[in-house]
Amino acid sequence: MKVLLINGSPRANGNTAAALKEMIEIFENEGVKTEILNIGGENVRGCISCSSCHHTGKCVFNDIVNEAAVKFRECDGLVVASPVYFAGANATLVAFLTRLFYSTAFDKTMKVGAAVVAARRGGLSSTFDELNKFFTISGMPVASSQYWNSIHGSKPGEAMWDEEGLQIMRTLARNMTFLMRSIALGKEKYGLPKKEERKRTNFIR
Repeated sequence: MKVLLINGSPRANGNTAAALKEMIEIFENEGVKTEILNIGGENVRGCISCSSCHHTGKCVFNDIVNEAAVKFRECDGLVVASPVYFAGANATLVAFLTRLFYSTAFDKTMKVGAAVVAARRGGLSSTFDELNKFFTISGMPVASSQYWNSIHGSKPGEAMWDEEGLQIMRTLARNMTFLMRSIALGKEKYGLPKKEERKRTNFIR
């Protein structure tokens, strides 16, 4: 089992990282391999809808998105973490995820996804919802915890005072591990769910 963790904060050692480190400790104790990518400080431009990836299998902009695509394909679970900016995710992270999910044609069905959000006070639920949409459009089961996957802190390190938030992260990592293992057993015994031919219905004809 392997989990890829994406840190969307420009602060590689901030409160978002603290939440991920709490999860990584549990994953490693459970024998799950982890890899973290800090993309918040990268120069990531948005998707330009050129559709080049439909022909080449990768994004036309050869940056950290294409590097992450290989790791995404190989992992069993994906954790996406972001600080909250104006009740939404870091714009760099959104650009990264939009291109990552759109440019990768491999089947993401039953890869487990989990969103993690960090904020001083508010905007956590809306950011959490924003990130989960990348998973649910791709057939990825979403891992949950004992509460929404959020942690509080303003200055770097303050998240370590949020005892409930840290517990949420540990519980999330344990639940995610269980879900990945259960899916692996289910795939071995039953295979993946049958897929129908994709239907696309436009509102304007």
